[in-house]
Amino acid sequence: MPDNLADVQVGIGLPNAVRGVDRRGTVEWARRAEAAGFSSLGTIDRLLFPSYESLIALTAAAAVTERIKLVTDILIAPLRWNTALFAKQTATLNHLSEGRLELGLAVGGRQDDFQLSGIDFSARGRIFERQLEELGSLWSSDRVAPASRPGLLIGGASDAAYRRAAQYAEGWTLGGGPPEVFKERYPKVRAAWEAAGREGEPRTMALFYFALGERAEEDAREDLLDYYGFLGEHAQGVVDSAAKDETTIQRYLAGFEEAGVEEVICFPTSIDPEQVDLLARAVR
Repeated sequence: MPDNLADVQVGIGLPNAVRGVDRRGTVEWARRAEAAGFSSLGTIDRLLFPSYESLIALTAAAAVTERIKLVTDILIAPLRWNTALFAKQTATLNHLSEGRLELGLAVGGRQDDFQLSGIDFSARGRIFERQLEELGSLWSSDRVAPASRPGLLIGGASDAAYRRAAQYAEGWTLGGGPPEVFKERYPKVRAAWEAAGREGEPRTMALFYFALGERAEEDAREDLLDYYGFLGEHAQGVVDSAAKDETTIQRYLAGFEEAGVEEVICFPTSIDPEQVDLLARAVR
């Protein structure tokens, strides 16, 4: 999927961070996504918000699916500062799902998430570096869980993020933004990849928000202003950038394909599983 965009994989996000998310918006959503042929199910991550925790939501999805990948895009790794426990949780999910987990990790940018956790916001980069150093050895042994290494991508738009992607991961995820932003940032990812002596090309991923159907405008506005309200007046820009019709979805996917992105995850702004079928029709 889709037939007319054969060079880009299309995934769909779980509505784990849409206010009001429930079992139907997780379990039935996951079943429909796999039946529709989407490449992956994605989650986004916040702590100080009434969302479903990403790894638990993906575990529920894993239990009712067999083939679809399970992706965090992204997970705020330093909030899981106990690296051994984090390694155990992620290795367990990857093992249970028979190798379907791909972790997109980043440092996070919301200070209130860290305050609630009692973690020094200014130390998050150092915590993340330590985690990345330790995770590989923990996943490759059976000290804390069955040996099972998930796929790994690094998100972020800093030189440190590009370096981490080249040093520790299979690639880089844009995390948010139009194809033009990917084109602007990818040369820096590629330069870091070459500087680290990595062969081949880094794996790449991007995302955008969508809303379809009669309530598309309302769903996008209500959800994204709620979730991104901390951005102030800039939150409206997130609303405006959401794809609210089939033409825009197809244009975004074509743009990411042209930019060379391997996989694009379309994140919903509604918990209604009918959005899965609407998106499937839009991308075919």
